[in-house]
Amino acid sequence: MGNNRRRRKKKSNLSYQILAGTAIAAIAVMLVLIIAVIVGDGGGIHFGKKGKIPGTINEVVRVGSYETVTTPEEWAKLETYVPVEVTQSVSIVMVGDMLMHLNVTKSGFKDDGTKNYDHLFERIKPDLQAADIAIVNEEIMFAGEDMGFSGYPMFNTAEEVGDAEVAAGFNVILHATNHTMDKWKQGLMHTINFWKKYPEVKVLGINETREEQDEITVIEKNGMKIALLNYTYGLNGMPMPDDMPFAVNLIDADLMDRNIKKAHELADFVVVCIHWGNEYQLFASEEQKRWANWFLERDVDLILGAHPHVIQPIEWYTDPNDGDEMLVYYSLGNYVTGTRAARSGVYEQAIGGMAKVELTRNGKGEVVISKYGVMPLVANIGGDGYQRIYTSPLSEYTEEERRSTILSANDPTFTIANCENVCEKVWGDLYNAGQRETMLTKEY
Repeated sequence: MGNNRRRRKKKSNLSYQILAGTAIAAIAVMLVLIIAVIVGDGGGIHFGKKGKIPGTINEVVRVGSYETVTTPEEWAKLETYVPVEVTQSVSIVMVGDMLMHLNVTKSGFKDDGTKNYDHLFERIKPDLQAADIAIVNEEIMFAGEDMGFSGYPMFNTAEEVGDAEVAAGFNVILHATNHTMDKWKQGLMHTINFWKKYPEVKVLGINETREEQDEITVIEKNGMKIALLNYTYGLNGMPMPDDMPFAVNLIDADLMDRNIKKAHELADFVVVCIHWGNEYQLFASEEQKRWANWFLERDVDLILGAHPHVIQPIEWYTDPNDGDEMLVYYSLGNYVTGTRAARSGVYEQAIGGMAKVELTRNGKGEVVISKYGVMPLVANIGGDGYQRIYTSPLSEYTEEERRSTILSANDPTFTIANCENVCEKVWGDLYNAGQRETMLTKEY
């Protein structure tokens, strides 16, 4: 750190140029209206001999221009009636693991032989489509039906799941997971080629060439540039292809340091999406905290975590040297899952969260987090059949739905109240029972 620290936030003149142009245009329009009124007839707007028409503008407030006003009263009037600034923002959302057990894959099988998975996302579709950046953690591979659909421990699901994700509004797919090599090189390449049909979608974490591994994904929106990086702790012991040692982004200090440095050169804000942590643990591990501090030292702005298959806390980190801050979502849990083990407590794997983060520019021109929060989710694990498995906001989940699930029969502790208790225990003030989401404003 010390004098060699990189400043992560970069000022941009673009937003100021836009605001200045907007202010000048607004003043010009206002002056034209004022002149038209003055020339028209003594300040009133008249129509023929009948005078003012009810329902029309009868008076126009006259304000000067920045060149003509001199008194405090004139300045106050000018500031009241002339808009001079428009705040722009970028919204980011992310959900956790697409854990496509075989029963979840079968939930998309229709009687006519086709497949459709729109039901998995129907209840969160408005949130996805309202976001500028919508991210999903793809804990599965699209290796092709010829390789056979399979669930745990080596996942392969239908390509129509990817089609449904795009239709729902996801535009960033995370593929660096411990299951990326489940179907070897053949499954990896089939997945890479599948996503080529959606060039507008950013696919992170897997690479067809070494050059791709060094490329930084940057999304530009409303004058802000957001860099997105994706890594996984491992591959369940599966090797990378001999001729593709770069195929999957692993948690490797040299690789990540190189990528983060380049990301700071290209973007205003850096997001690391990471596959880490201990499975089924409702709190962050010491290893997660160690890596979080490592990212903080490199001026990462936001960490979005996955893999533990349960939710974990959301915390702010502050650099003691310069006060820079970083927001960490340790784990968003499962988005969808088909787990139905017959034991108490397994319901915790059905609870997930949608991270929600809003970015704006502060007075210094730096891109910062202005709001953040989470939407609690619950995976409804119904019986076999089309659309019997799906995910719902916890606030909208009904007792009737819960009772109809296999999980309620297999896990006597699966109640809506217990789901709410877990959310409150893990997220604290970021959870309010009965609310669709909780958003907090970040004070600086």
